[in-house]
Amino acid sequence: MDLRLDRFVTLYVVSPLLRIIPKRRPAIPILMYHSISEQDESGRHPYYRTSTSPAVFAAQMEYLHRSGYHTRSVAQSIARLEANLPDAARSVVLTFDDGYRDFYENAFPVLNQYGFTATVYLPTAFIGESTLQFKGQDCLTWSEVRELRASGIAFGSHTVTHPQLHELDARSIEAEIVNSKSTIEEKTGTAVDSFAYPYAFPQTDAGFTERLRGTLAQSGYKNGVCTIIGSADGASDRFFMGRLPVNSLDDAALFEAKLEGGYDWVAWPQAVTKMAKG
Repeated sequence: MDLRLDRFVTLYVVSPLLRIIPKRRPAIPILMYHSISEQDESGRHPYYRTSTSPAVFAAQMEYLHRSGYHTRSVAQSIARLEANLPDAARSVVLTFDDGYRDFYENAFPVLNQYGFTATVYLPTAFIGESTLQFKGQDCLTWSEVRELRASGIAFGSHTVTHPQLHELDARSIEAEIVNSKSTIEEKTGTAVDSFAYPYAFPQTDAGFTERLRGTLAQSGYKNGVCTIIGSADGASDRFFMGRLPVNSLDDAALFEAKLEGGYDWVAWPQAVTKMAKG
């Protein structure tokens, strides 16, 4: 395996330190998946890959099951963290962005095998009565969404068109947030209370973050996730919970370290990089 700085620091610097330094507060990993497929990402740096092969995904779910993890929703995790419940140590949240059809084909059968739950975040412009595509990949249809919902899979909003929200005006942002929520609710008959921010989250822009939080709350959302790296704890912003990205290059050791908080340090260089870009 080629040397990766993030993997090296996680496994040989941070994880050993965590074994001797007690955690300050309970934390829950929210795993961020996208496509569960054999998509060729050989031209992308490992850090930026978003595809997880079905074989790797199956092995990761088997590890969670064998290790005694229980899957929770974002709302359930927030409640446990705020109540400081002891079972937080073996809780995990599984999230899937972009509404790809390979979730139905490759992820759900494995989740169902172990009785695991998950939340799929839908960009509603690409979810249709017949199969539509997003970024060249097939997406779920509404009938498949309803079938999955009846089997315990939750759905949240990932906007309508998956835009760079930071570049839009206030009215356009509100439309993306409100219309996606109402469409999912209309098509599934169930309330939507969770939102996933598309693309890199601009946490260095405090004004934008505050305005977006207000729009989400006024639109009826109760929580949300984003691309800030890290495990969720009681101090996390419930509308912008950090997550841990997963892809095919997460071997067993790195996957385990991510679950145990060893990858959370990446949030610091991530934030510094965003600040440098302005």
